[in-house]
Amino acid sequence: MRVLYVEDEKFLAEAVKHNLEKQDIDVDLAFDGEDGLNKAVDSIYDCVVLDIMLPKLSGIDILSRMREKNVAAPVIMLSALSEVEDKVNGLNAGADDYLAKPFKTAELAARINALVRRPAKVQSNVLKYKDLSYDTNEKLLNGESLTSKEAAIIHELMKTPEKIVQKDYLLNKVWGGEAYGEDNYIEVYMSRLRKMLRKLNSVVKITTVRGFGYKIVAE
Repeated sequence: MRVLYVEDEKFLAEAVKHNLEKQDIDVDLAFDGEDGLNKAVDSIYDCVVLDIMLPKLSGIDILSRMREKNVAAPVIMLSALSEVEDKVNGLNAGADDYLAKPFKTAELAARINALVRRPAKVQSNVLKYKDLSYDTNEKLLNGESLTSKEAAIIHELMKTPEKIVQKDYLLNKVWGGEAYGEDNYIEVYMSRLRKMLRKLNSVVKITTVRGFGYKIVAE
């Protein structure tokens, strides 16, 4: 899971990032509204956490523009203000949840997990394509355990089988800023997944579409 956390108090943001990542939630940070908006509209995030009071653009402005661009990621609004009007403005702009500052990171993590799990009420936790079955909760591919990054890659490929998933999108989604543009990162994991498919004797293979990205197809 990858979350965008937009907060201008850098010390607080770094502390929240550290604590969330101990709970297996990958976090990208932005420290002002403009950077937050640029990242939020990339559509690589499972959830976006927005402080209302930000330099350059407010959290409400970011949220409104996200929804205008049809970015559907759930959004949690943060504010030191606890007045009802503040909550109403955020929810009316399209927020999914609201958390008053100061807060405990454990509560934020619980709210993130609850929002990200919400689609599971109407969708299966298992992605299937040909002879492959991927359990998104247990990170199991036909019963075989995957690492977190292998799981994130196969999840994206199996959501849209036979369609190209762009390399840059995968790098952003799986590694965030730490590996952007580093082809070796993704090639190593594609090699591992191809070995896994051979081990499973699957009819499915991962193909490279040169200059674009990857897709899974059946032989």
